[in-house]
Amino acid sequence: MPPPTSEDVVGTSSADAGDAGYSKDLKSRHINMIAIGGAIGTGLFLGAGGRLASAGPALALAYAVCGLFAFFVVRALGELVLHRPSSGSFVSYAREFLGEKGAYTAGWMYVVNWTTTGIADITAVALYVHYWSLFTDIPQWLLALIALAVVLGVNLISVKIFGEMEFWFSIVKVAALIAFMAIGVFLLVTQHPVDGQTPGLHVISDSGGLFPAGLLPVVVVLQGVVFAYAAVELIGVTAGETAEPHKVVPRAVNSIMWRVLVFYVGSVVLLALLIPYDGYTASESPFVTVLSKIGVPAAGDVMNLVVLTAAMSSLNSGLYSTGRILRSMAMAGSAPKWTGLMNRHQVPYGGIILTAGVCVLGVGLNYVVPGKAFEIVLNIAALGVLSTWAIIMLCHLVFVRRAREGRLERPSYQLPGSPFVELITLAFLAGVVVLMWADGDIGRRTVMLIPLIAAALVAGWYAVRGRVRAEASAAGLGTRDHIDSK
Repeated sequence: MPPPTSEDVVGTSSADAGDAGYSKDLKSRHINMIAIGGAIGTGLFLGAGGRLASAGPALALAYAVCGLFAFFVVRALGELVLHRPSSGSFVSYAREFLGEKGAYTAGWMYVVNWTTTGIADITAVALYVHYWSLFTDIPQWLLALIALAVVLGVNLISVKIFGEMEFWFSIVKVAALIAFMAIGVFLLVTQHPVDGQTPGLHVISDSGGLFPAGLLPVVVVLQGVVFAYAAVELIGVTAGETAEPHKVVPRAVNSIMWRVLVFYVGSVVLLALLIPYDGYTASESPFVTVLSKIGVPAAGDVMNLVVLTAAMSSLNSGLYSTGRILRSMAMAGSAPKWTGLMNRHQVPYGGIILTAGVCVLGVGLNYVVPGKAFEIVLNIAALGVLSTWAIIMLCHLVFVRRAREGRLERPSYQLPGSPFVELITLAFLAGVVVLMWADGDIGRRTVMLIPLIAAALVAGWYAVRGRVRAEASAAGLGTRDHIDSK
């Protein structure tokens, strides 16, 4: 066996060097609403329509299954947060439990995820704003640039302003869903006709039942549904900037499960009870479809405002989280040193500006291929989501193993069923990749990017490993074998 090298350096349970200098201005209400906002986005407001049309009412089961695995991931992350709160979140935990190579991979895949998601978000904002005739003459690339400038400014001011903005974005999304569900329940209870048909269970049974097109479309749609829950891991990053993570995080994490059941599963069940599944389309929000069929004025305008809010919320979260992740990486030497710089408001502006800079490329994409920009980047982001969730579960596996060896102590707030739950979740994530390949066309082309991304990561590691070794030496850390022997 070759001797260990300093490239395998990991941190200890002490604080990540990248955590120094942050304020603790995020309150309990901010964390709770960020947890909600991370689980509710355009994947529900827009994506549910096309998925209902292809999979039928059983889409509710798909949302429930994917929501369960999303909960497993965030519950595992919650336990790691209570072990050691860190703004570096899973990158910091990867450094401790998987080594610097693990942290490097986790960090840059997360940056790939959010920079491409950011491009998709500013593209979506431009498309949503074009919905109103007042803005149709403004070029799509200019609207995208304005959206990016606004959210970038908010992120650079202070974490408190970010928290407030995300709080109100989440309020809008939750209020819209609650309002729709209240209308849907009213229609069911009063048996008010929707598109000339009385709502109820018979709408499902008369349209082919739960699986009108069979089981296969429901299985295939899983690979799209899982990405609707992207950003639930954001709660781990915010924990480093709240004064009482041990109180706030468990409460916020536990609330995610019932919110998924109510908002995702509940909404889809309501949609399926109101009109036949084939009455929905991918080109229109399913909520707009229902509201327009009962004659609600300006239903399209209201829902367009909601999905616009969801896109701005996602962009806001992406700049925030990558700023913190890149600072953690910069302090360890695996990201450019300037991405770890902080301003006088205790905001890591270097990493935020890097992310925004890549998003500016997205503005160019909107200029060159405005019709394809959204599709191109969203599929790359999908790989980042899967890798992030997988690394969180791998970190938790090692964490639990070390706890069983008596080398550290697990907090009272734990992921139940370990290691079975982690292994099942990892198998599920691998299955999603297989489904992407089986789906053909866009999904298959996305999977074919994996060797290219892997090659870029390997090349990047050889470029930074000397700096990683130097930072580890300066911090007085040994190799993994050395630390494990303590």
